[in-house]
Amino acid sequence: MPTLRFFNSLTRQKEVFEPVTPGHVGMYVCGPTVSGESHLGHARPFITFDILFRYLMHLGYKVRYVRNITDAGHFEEEGRVAEDKISTKAVLEKLEPMELVQKYTNMFHWAMHQFNNLEPSIEPTATGHIVEQIVMIERIIADGYAYVVNGSVYFDVEKYHRDFEGRGMAYGVLSGRVLDDQLETTRVLSSQDEKRNKSDFALWKHAAPEHIMQWKSPWGMGFPGWHIECSAMSNKYLGERFDIHGGGMDLQFPHHECEIAQSAVCNHQIPARYWLHNNMITINGKKMGKSYNNVIKLSELFGGHHSMLEQPYSPMTVRFFILQTHYRSTLDFGNEALQAAERGLKRMWEAFGHLEKLDVAATGGQQAGDPVQDAQCQRLLDEAEESMTDDLNTAKVMANFFELVPVINSFRDGHVQLSSITATTLKRLQQVFRTYLVDIFGLRDEKPSDSGRLDSVMQLLIDIRREARSRKDFATSDKIRNQLQSMGIQLKDEKDGRVSWTYL
Repeated sequence: MPTLRFFNSLTRQKEVFEPVTPGHVGMYVCGPTVSGESHLGHARPFITFDILFRYLMHLGYKVRYVRNITDAGHFEEEGRVAEDKISTKAVLEKLEPMELVQKYTNMFHWAMHQFNNLEPSIEPTATGHIVEQIVMIERIIADGYAYVVNGSVYFDVEKYHRDFEGRGMAYGVLSGRVLDDQLETTRVLSSQDEKRNKSDFALWKHAAPEHIMQWKSPWGMGFPGWHIECSAMSNKYLGERFDIHGGGMDLQFPHHECEIAQSAVCNHQIPARYWLHNNMITINGKKMGKSYNNVIKLSELFGGHHSMLEQPYSPMTVRFFILQTHYRSTLDFGNEALQAAERGLKRMWEAFGHLEKLDVAATGGQQAGDPVQDAQCQRLLDEAEESMTDDLNTAKVMANFFELVPVINSFRDGHVQLSSITATTLKRLQQVFRTYLVDIFGLRDEKPSDSGRLDSVMQLLIDIRREARSRKDFATSDKIRNQLQSMGIQLKDEKDGRVSWTYL
């Protein structure tokens, strides 16, 4: 297998990927909290790690990809009263909690299908692993790193930090945050008087009698904390030590930091060897947030039903747009950028379609008519693998493919003879484009099912225009061309008298 390098958030540098078990990869990615519909911010991590999943399998690894569903207990402690988000939303929507969970889980799966994401190997739920979470909490209490107050259980961050700092597992090892600074800046929150220290976080929360979602535990009726869920599920399905833990950069602290602390107490090691984080999405340069009114749900994005959207954007347009930026770079969504991605996707897909139709018999065989062009094609194809193995640089791969698009189109249009390249180069062009665009990048043709009718309509317009030109009715001929162009369709008059059309 080629040498694969990732930027490891834990060590803050690129490292050669060496799996715990040769030939096998265990990967855990934090899934959605299904208390509402998935939004634009969810698109990036799930597409990013779907591409990683696909690429690892392409390289020949046997991958166990675990992506959880948080369907209980995801409460917030930053600036608000601790709450179970599922329970709160269920009351608002007048649904049973698990009815609400099923509704939004179905919507999440629908969105992932629209994006053409592969299903994970295992998709565990928090409610399905209450026992495992309780067992882990009991272990942490027994080892002296958690304490019980009024039916709630809190993790003792300062004690953990003091004992584990010398072992390379300090609280802050992933995020780089200094505990003393956190203590000085932490706000006084609800239930803060129950904690020994401001930085302590809940492993289990006591539930009042009227609380909808609650479970029996050694400490009374309650519900789990957010962080313990992922520690328990990753440990069960991937073991005490696994290869990759992924998620958005916003999860680095406190979620992933707390996962490390919990797992370190139980297993005396950091659970994952490589921590990969995709950067955030902004919209027109602003961070997504309800206060900015720019949280766009995926159904709104696909349907164009949001005040910030000038038009609907298809799932493949969004996927293609995400591919064109490195996963660790900030990605800014705007109408102009998305429309450019839409045009670029059509151009790429058309070139791919033409490429697949080129006949190897028309090439120069084993002797290229233009060695310089043949070498350029080979170089750009070589760089595809080099870019992907260098921290999953999909943006560089796409840039190289766009350099190859004019070459492919020149063969189609007859401007350059196909004999200028060797049969080997053409076969490789066809193979690499299909492997990357379809198998690794997960793109699919979104051409409408009635495309045959569109072809017929376009041919009718081309025939009408040809007849008009034969009568020297250039006004009608130009009108057809110009109006089609205004609709995003360009007519091309070929040298042999043939007329073709393409999307702009």
